[in-house]
Amino acid sequence: MKQLNTVLLIDDDETTNYLNKRLLTRMEIASDIRVVTNGEEALEYLGKAFAGVADYPRPDLIFVDIKMSVMDGFEFLEEYSKLDEKETNHATMLMLTSSASFYDLERLKNYPVVRRHYSKPLAEADVREIMQEYF
Repeated sequence: MKQLNTVLLIDDDETTNYLNKRLLTRMEIASDIRVVTNGEEALEYLGKAFAGVADYPRPDLIFVDIKMSVMDGFEFLEEYSKLDEKETNHATMLMLTSSASFYDLERLKNYPVVRRHYSKPLAEADVREIMQEYF
């Protein structure tokens, strides 16, 4: 399985972040796994990554939660869609959710950058599927 350079986890749930990071590390998916806890932090991180700031590598894979405090997943996606496409087309974006409501899934259709949604926390089978399908 190919190893990615960087994965960015965007979620305000510490337990989910711990479980997802542990799984991704154990499976050796990426040499670097970054965690931010809301959409604002993610946009700040990406701004630095796109500007070439040394300690902010561009993510190959981004997992974003729908429901977060400060800036939720949909607000993040709205701002992310305004970024330069030359910068954003490098990353594969996937949505994580603990409650896949019909409304949220329908709303996701407005954001073609999101390839798919997964229930959280991630399972090993999910990660294998993601790596096979997108990388």
